Amino acid sequence: MSLVEVQSLSKRFAGRDRLAVDDVSFTLERGSALGLVGESGSGKSTTARLVAGLIAPDAGSVTLDGQEIVGASRGTLRSARRTMQFVFQDPFASLNPRMRVRDLVGEGLLVHGIERDARRRTDRVVGTLESVGLDASHLDRYPRSFSGGQRQRIAIARAIAVRPSVLICDEPVSSLDVSVQAQVLNLLAELRESLDLALLFIAHDLAVVRYLCDRVAVMNSGRIVEQGPRDDVYLRPAHPYTRSLLEAVPIPDPALERSRREARAGQTPEGVTP
Repeated sequence: MSLVEVQSLSKRFAGRDRLAVDDVSFTLERGSALGLVGESGSGKSTTARLVAGLIAPDAGSVTLDGQEIVGASRGTLRSARRTMQFVFQDPFASLNPRMRVRDLVGEGLLVHGIERDARRRTDRVVGTLESVGLDASHLDRYPRSFSGGQRQRIAIARAIAVRPSVLICDEPVSSLDVSVQAQVLNLLAELRESLDLALLFIAHDLAVVRYLCDRVAVMNSGRIVEQGPRDDVYLRPAHPYTRSLLEAVPIPDPALERSRREARAGQTPEGVTP
């Protein structure tokens, strides 16, 4: 049984002519990483919020470790939100500017009743900060005193402090400088390995997804048009939309880029004699 099973999710927002998410289905295995990619407005972020239970779908189901969470009780949702944590795109907007780092990272430990003793909670916060490349010297600082990359590390620390099984990342590096992007991606890869995390990683950049994810699902106009193992999608894209995305984004791995070109060169359109 998959850790997360998404079946036929659909969502329409008031005043919109078409569905924002249209009959979306996929699974996420424990310890795996699924990249959900597509252009802006394709429905990626809405899908992520539906899976996380932040908004309710009009139809479909989401099960977490066999437990249905669509329409579930408040208690079930509370438990699910500990198991499935969210990292948002904008590290400048996702952290409460009036809270110190110790409180931002420790809040989930208190809310979920994981660690109510203040001293032990602080110790756990420090350990979590160290796992994302920060330390105890940052405990009493406010978000405004950190760079964008550091803020995103704090947001990740906040998410993993409660020891979730699933981390949903909604374009977590798109607002960061390229050099900082690489650092955050390396951190996520390390945490996935060390904590056995399942990642649902939302992005429009296929190069980023290729680095981090082992499976890829491509969204267009609210629907998943193609999904499969990463290298199958990159080397043998079946849908024209996927091919257009790949052609627009260079892959920073010369060997993979060369293999992709060779694979495409070997594909002869129907009705054309090589």
